Parts: sequence; structure tokens; C-alpha cells
Amino acid sequence: MMYKLIIIGTLTLAGIFYFQKAKAQFPKVGSCKNLAFDQKVNGYLSYSAPVMDVDDAYDKQNDFLFLDAREIEEYKVSHIKGAKHIGYDHFALSTLNSIPKNKNIIVYCSIGYRSEKIANKLRKAGYQNTYNLYGSIFEWVNRGYPVFSAGQEVKKVHTYNQKWGKWVMNNSYKKVYK
Repeated sequence: MMYKLIIIGTLTLAGIFYFQKAKAQFPKVGSCKNLAFDQKVNGYLSYSAPVMDVDDAYDKQNDFLFLDAREIEEYKVSHIKGAKHIGYDHFALSTLNSIPKNKNIIVYCSIGYRSEKIANKLRKAGYQNTYNLYGSIFEWVNRGYPVFSAGQEVKKVHTYNQKWGKWVMNNSYKKVYK
């Protein structure tokens, strides 16, 4: 019995060590204005892809291709200017065949979970200059940066549902979740 407990304890510690090592592969390089939202985002990310802070992404937006990993309904409500919709549920790497592997890319979604998964797929496919936008479009609008729909700046963002909508705290933006 004691032997089994030692093995279980050892495996548990090994699992914790592995998880912490995997989470620290790329250090946290971003933060959200709101501490509770920052903790929420941090809890969802594994840091298996490098992150970029929203302010840095805004300042460097002309040097990067933005990829929107949300679903088309979310993208149509609003997106970062010039962002290419790639989706998440039906993402196909072939949609990026015309994009050079050395292109600087920032992937975003609502808070960063889906975009991290897509960023990992891109990095595995050879797109090494790929970053996950920390806090994604929610933090983008929380900081007051513009979003667009059909080429026009809009003051609305798709929040997936009412529960997730609480993380869009900039009252200048209408929350859409249908």
C-alpha cells in the first residue's frame, strides 16, 4: 500500500512540474487594465505560444498581419482593422498558403484562448513570428482602440454571450452576443 502511495505521489509531483514547465515556455508579456480580467486571461492561457501586449500590438500594427480566430458572426460585428478572418472551429491552415512563413503575425480571439491554440498550429507549420494577443479583442476595446465592420469604425464588439460580456468594461462599446 505504501509503495502505491509513493508512486501516486511521485506521478502527481511530476505532473505538476510538467504543467508548470509547459506554462512557462513563453513568459507572460502582457497585462490587462483590470486585475480580475488579467487573472481570468492568465488562467486560460498555457503560454505555449508567445504573447504580445495590446499596447505593443497597437503601436506595431503596421508591421503585423492580424488574424481573427473567432467565428464569422463575431468577426462581422467588429474586428481589428485589416484583420483576416480565419476562424477556430473550422480553421484550415490552407487559408494561409499565400502568407510567407516569415511574416509577423498576431492572432486574436475574444480573450486569447482560441487564438493561442491557432498560434500554436501556425508555429508548428513554420510561422515562427506568430504571437497571441494577450487579452485579445476584449482588452483591445477596453483600452479604447478602434474596431471595424465593413470598413467602418464601430463601437460594438461580440462578447460571445452575456456572461463573457462582463469582461468588456469600456462602456463606449455596445456588447453584442447574438
